[in-house]
Amino acid sequence: MKVSAQEEYGLRCALQLARAGTDGSLTIPEIAELEGLSTAYVAKLMVLLRQANLVRSERGRSGGYTLNRPVESISVADVLSALGGQGWEPAGCERFTGTLDVCVHTSACAVRHLWGTLDSVFDLLLRNITLADLRGGELKALQRFRLPGEFFPGRSDSESLPAEAAADHSLSAQPVQPASPR
Repeated sequence: MKVSAQEEYGLRCALQLARAGTDGSLTIPEIAELEGLSTAYVAKLMVLLRQANLVRSERGRSGGYTLNRPVESISVADVLSALGGQGWEPAGCERFTGTLDVCVHTSACAVRHLWGTLDSVFDLLLRNITLADLRGGELKALQRFRLPGEFFPGRSDSESLPAEAAADHSLSAQPVQPASPR
């Protein structure tokens, strides 16, 4: 998964609004200062988040930006989608045809299935992680998924994925193995 700068900074700006709470709001200059970004860039990100109906703006002296929904109902996938993140594109196969007009693996492509499966896994994770999960600085939401215990000390490897993940993606059969050090 590749995250663009726009997605990274936009998510961080949304997280600043999550930390401000439901009654709090932040101005573009305040967000820019908190994140070390230019006000012009934060303004651009806020436009994208507002167009996706994730934030709203209030004009005036006590105005600023506020989340449009409770933090528990805004997923990371919602935010990344608003900022342009889509993951793997099936049309990508059309771009990697080699010297031919059509990919030689069009009818039976294990690579296409690999990218599609990985995209489904990332999408599942990102749909299940909310701004509320990120707000405290710790990502406890991932503990709901079956990952080796070394990623989450004190948790056994026998804990499984949520039912939705197991049913939709058949991921509960094998735990994810960390990459070996080089």
